[in-house]
Amino acid sequence: MDKTTEEVWKEYHKQLLGFISSKVSNKQMAKDILHEVFIKIHSKMHTLNDFTKLKSWIYQITRNTIIDFYRTNKDIKEIPDWVEKPFEIDSDERINEELSLCLGFLIEKLPSKYKNAIQLTEIENKSQQELANDEQISLSGAKSRVQRGRKILKEMLLECCQLEINKHNRIVEVQIKDEKNCDLLK
Repeated sequence: MDKTTEEVWKEYHKQLLGFISSKVSNKQMAKDILHEVFIKIHSKMHTLNDFTKLKSWIYQITRNTIIDFYRTNKDIKEIPDWVEKPFEIDSDERINEELSLCLGFLIEKLPSKYKNAIQLTEIENKSQQELANDEQISLSGAKSRVQRGRKILKEMLLECCQLEINKHNRIVEVQIKDEKNCDLLK
């Protein structure tokens, strides 16, 4: 069941304010962060595909907003230890789901020889030798197609999606930049 931002506010704002207050000592800052969280929830609600994961999704947005607060606030001398903790599995699943959807769409936009190479090796988990046999090309030709396909796919992804990567080189946020200006998403 889809929920409106107002329903999410009624259900979670007190819990979230308590959570934020436990991470930020200034009460007014906690309220400001809470409002920022709900602006993000409102603007990104359409990206949530599985409403059974609503709570973990909301808390991930909240954690990221608190982290942003510590990164941008020059008065804070030290970032708390909890900021460095790994992200929850639910968050990783959501990010993987969003990234898979975006990549699936972009793979369809690849030139056919690269599209086929990526689908066979990355999606169907066939070896590059199997790709070479299927396409009746040399193994080095198959390797080149896969490598070139990956490169084109990466360029397409970076053109249309904003990726936030943490210090461990893990993607922690995926967001479509601007559907209107990305020709690949039309």
